[in-house]
Amino acid sequence: MIVALVRRHSRPLALLAIVAAAAALSGCGVVALPFRATSAVVKVVPVAGDVVAAPLDVTADVID
Repeated sequence: MIVALVRRHSRPLALLAIVAAAAALSGCGVVALPFRATSAVVKVVPVAGDVVAAPLDVTADVID
């Protein structure tokens, strides 16, 4: 019974934690985060990673 209560309330608590974390960050940083994360993932590609990541880095810098 306790496990069912925890499962039922875990989603709203997780959403609240995400909203609180987003509010704690600066507004522009939250918007630039997807560009920075995508850029970091793309940079792992051996040959074309840096070329593809460059515009994403510039976009994130402009947003910040």
